[in-house]
Amino acid sequence: MSGAPVVDYTATSARPPWSALPESLRTALAVALGTDIVKAGPSVTSGFTGGFAAPLYLADGREVFVKAAENSQHAYSAYQREAELVPQLPITIRAPRIIATAHAATGRPTASASVPEAAPVPGPPASPTTAGSIATEGEAHWFAVASERIDARMPGMPWTPEDFATVTATCEAMAQALTPSPFADLKPFAAEVGSAGFPRLRPADILNGNAPLPDGLPPWLPQHLQELQDLVDLHPTALAGSSAAHTDLRPDNLLIDRSGTCWTVDWNWLSLAPPWFDWAGLLPLAHRAGIDTAAAIEASPLTSAVPAEHLDCFAATIAVYMMDKLDAPPPPGCTPELRRHQRLYAWAFLDWLAVRRDWA
Repeated sequence: MSGAPVVDYTATSARPPWSALPESLRTALAVALGTDIVKAGPSVTSGFTGGFAAPLYLADGREVFVKAAENSQHAYSAYQREAELVPQLPITIRAPRIIATAHAATGRPTASASVPEAAPVPGPPASPTTAGSIATEGEAHWFAVASERIDARMPGMPWTPEDFATVTATCEAMAQALTPSPFADLKPFAAEVGSAGFPRLRPADILNGNAPLPDGLPPWLPQHLQELQDLVDLHPTALAGSSAAHTDLRPDNLLIDRSGTCWTVDWNWLSLAPPWFDWAGLLPLAHRAGIDTAAAIEASPLTSAVPAEHLDCFAATIAVYMMDKLDAPPPPGCTPELRRHQRLYAWAFLDWLAVRRDWA
């Protein structure tokens, strides 16, 4: 491969249709919504999991967006976590409102009451409101979450100055609302980087011959592995923070509606981090699309006073994370596009570092 792959974030998943979900879950969801489900729209093709995700049209005239997964999939716990956290977000953050949730063990439907709108003063994350049945051995256990449907489009396909300005303003407002964190149980992202499961020592392992250099990355990378490792090693200080951060803010987790309002989705990875974390994660691909991110960093209150090495530590950490398991099969329920996404992000973050540190 001579360069980074092209990833169409509107076509990265292979999701089941509504008819593939068990009747018990569909019944439980109708009970939770308080009306019949007339029909389902096509499953969305963004994201990387195999969880169900599609609009539903209800007999009372409402339209909702529903995600559902079985407990053998990663999406099962992710959807539950999102259902817990979104109602506790500050009211100023534009995230689709959770309307209802439903659990079902195969053949035994149970449903929850509707989830109330977020309170103006957020508290700690609430426990799941789902009144679910407990699956016995040999039964599948399913979870579904319904939220308001937003008629909107994904930015970043490619990035335009107008979309970048809209998303930047949204990230600045989110950081203000989430600093300090309104949640009591979030783990620091820096601690995750320092944990045994994070590949933070990958550059050193490659240099020491204990791990292979993944194929298809920038040709100049071997000459800068030590500097890359040195940057990642700054994470205890550079990535420390008291803000609640989305930590997975990609273009396919953003929606811009017809009024120009930017919405954020998929809030299941919240962690403690610096207030600039989410916005910085969008900069390498924006730079790749021709956006002057150096000028944006100087202009934004999120980053104008942040040490350059802190931003470089962040970029190095994400690049190293994306280098992990590049040539392995995707996890169960995920499509091969996940690995293409990883390779693109590894390239983009490394290229951004190369410009910032005059590597290439």
